[in-house]
Amino acid sequence: MQKIEVGILGATGMVGQHFVRFLQNHPWFELKWVGASDRSAGKKYREATSWRLDGVMPEEVADLTVQECKPDHAPRLVFSAMDASVATEIERAFAEAGHIVVSNSKNHRMETDVPLLVPEINPDHLQLIPHQQRLRGWKGQIVTNPNCSTVVLTMALAPLKRFGISKVVVTTMQAISGAGYPGVASMDINANVIPFIGGEEEKMQQETQKILGEFRGDHVEPLAAAVSAHCNRVPVVDGHTMTVSVELSSKPSEQEVIAAFREFRGVPQERGLPSAPAAPVIYMEDRDRPQPRRDACRDRGMAAFIGRLRPCPVFDYKFVALGHNTIRGAAGAAVLNAELLSSEGFLD
Repeated sequence: MQKIEVGILGATGMVGQHFVRFLQNHPWFELKWVGASDRSAGKKYREATSWRLDGVMPEEVADLTVQECKPDHAPRLVFSAMDASVATEIERAFAEAGHIVVSNSKNHRMETDVPLLVPEINPDHLQLIPHQQRLRGWKGQIVTNPNCSTVVLTMALAPLKRFGISKVVVTTMQAISGAGYPGVASMDINANVIPFIGGEEEKMQQETQKILGEFRGDHVEPLAAAVSAHCNRVPVVDGHTMTVSVELSSKPSEQEVIAAFREFRGVPQERGLPSAPAAPVIYMEDRDRPQPRRDACRDRGMAAFIGRLRPCPVFDYKFVALGHNTIRGAAGAAVLNAELLSSEGFLD
């Protein structure tokens, strides 16, 4: 098939760089346009960008000229890595002009007509798009992926939805890469734990209920479960780890829960989408796994890893979950969302 030309809004920042890296050699998409702030516009990408990822900047993007973040001459499909302080107006301008905006920014996630997608979990939420276009008068559309910690939690909970999720308590140990660059000061994070990440707990609680909710024609009815989150920053480079306790109404056996994790598949696996892991949730038997340094980058960083399932004396079960925060929690999640859009015909 002929590759679809794509662009990146906010291409020079850390998340933008992850988009550049993840799109390299993509079988469906070809990066042809990069947008950034006015001070970067007009420069070559190599001149405007201080490359912070492992290895070197991909040559195929290095000589692209950075454009202003305006719809003029941009490809129809754009990925947004915009900072929240500017994302709202820019993303809406692109959608109004007919572009398909697949956003990693938080700004539109909780709007009732905007899909908040994890493709293995809620692909039917794409049916919000016609309602979004009618309501706003847009020729284009905005689709979002969740917060980096929410992705891991929802992928861990989705296999358990069949048992009736009633209560969830989650405590996160989040990598410093989730704070962007320069991120957390070394004197603050080195040999330390910071028990506060602004807005993170609220995002985890609200986004989880929306993603696991049911599509009802023109809106999503949130999951009727209480979700409580405690979020912490820890001295780990990549990979958000979390401990989860869950109450399930049908009281499944431990073997049934493990089977649910292992059997879980979704539309991306059925259709063989290029960025989809063969198994989106991987249950690990070893007592000391998963671990961010050993597991976060497996399966191109696109799977969630679960371990240490055991009875919980307060709820029913507790376990550990892990996912790569800048891949499955950011750039990779958005690219998989775009692949789902393409497979559903939205890019035709």
